[in-house]
Amino acid sequence: MTAREHLKIRAVRAEQGGAGVFAFFLQGSDITRIADISRIRREEQELRGFQRGVIREHVKQITAFLDSGPVLFPNAIILAMAPEIEFASARGRTPGSICEVGDAGTLTIPIYPEGRRAAWIVDGQQRSLALAEARDRSIAVPVIGFVSADLAIQREQFILVNKAKPLPTRLINELLPEVTVLLPRDLAARQLPSALCEALNTDPSSPFYGLIRRESDRKDKVGIVTDSALIETMRMSLKTPAGALGQFKHNGRGNDTEAMYEALLLYWSAVRDTFPDAWGKPPIESRLMHSAGIRAMGALMDPIMLRTDGVSDRVAAVRTTLKRLAPYCAWTGGSWKGLGIDWNDIQSTSQHISKLSDHLMHLERDLARGAA
Repeated sequence: MTAREHLKIRAVRAEQGGAGVFAFFLQGSDITRIADISRIRREEQELRGFQRGVIREHVKQITAFLDSGPVLFPNAIILAMAPEIEFASARGRTPGSICEVGDAGTLTIPIYPEGRRAAWIVDGQQRSLALAEARDRSIAVPVIGFVSADLAIQREQFILVNKAKPLPTRLINELLPEVTVLLPRDLAARQLPSALCEALNTDPSSPFYGLIRRESDRKDKVGIVTDSALIETMRMSLKTPAGALGQFKHNGRGNDTEAMYEALLLYWSAVRDTFPDAWGKPPIESRLMHSAGIRAMGALMDPIMLRTDGVSDRVAAVRTTLKRLAPYCAWTGGSWKGLGIDWNDIQSTSQHISKLSDHLMHLERDLARGAA
């Protein structure tokens, strides 16, 4: 008879709510050897499992991060473990004045075939799959395991772990420029725009100097423009080589961030000077400073800046274009002709942002044709 294979690891045991809770480290490749993923499904109308399906793109992004080189990856995996696991306390003298919270020892987990394993992943299934696919299969991963074969308790813990409020987008945006490791694609796309946003907010020569609202602001400092609106505007411009900023993006050869920043200063300074009565006011008084206005004028930046590229006096050309457009804008009063929307009814919804952006771009193009 073949002896049952076991995984023995050093662990610390504590008690919570009458259940044994263990803290230990595993090599990344060992997690899927000892733990199953309990997929949510229905069998004969009865709900089984609790985990969502695999998000392959997410797993791919995590794997790319793990394969980028020596990485810090302290994110704990949470496991539910069957009562058949065994724990033996370590013998020896206890150090004086030690904080007696947990009991150190050896945890023994039997290894069974897939579908009958002695543990289930409660939190971290995408990370576990990525760790199993990473080139370095020996990455030490922190694990928290609690003993329970009760599916109801496993589901309860799954919901509690995953219902936590996600980090605010604006907090992540502000932190991104300080991060130097390889980031998942969605975060990497926001890193450069966030750095440019910070420069616009802190540069005395910037039209946005001191006007941008960031997560780290003191409560007595109230910015006018949300950083998320500006960051999204820049992110969209960077997505395509035809963008006012994207033309300075050179994949594999670095980015000309200085040229990007100069383009932003040129365009937004012209916007400020074209609409002096609307600039710098709270969004309730000026929809130009509202996120919808910033997004719409940001969308207009690409065609205006590209059309004036190569002109001898580019600053004058951009200002002439915006001046031609100004009489048709309703930032602080009246209504938007052609949209049938009062100035203060413009909201930060995808529908209003799209409508206002399209309206301004079509209007500017028609005015440019008439002036030609």
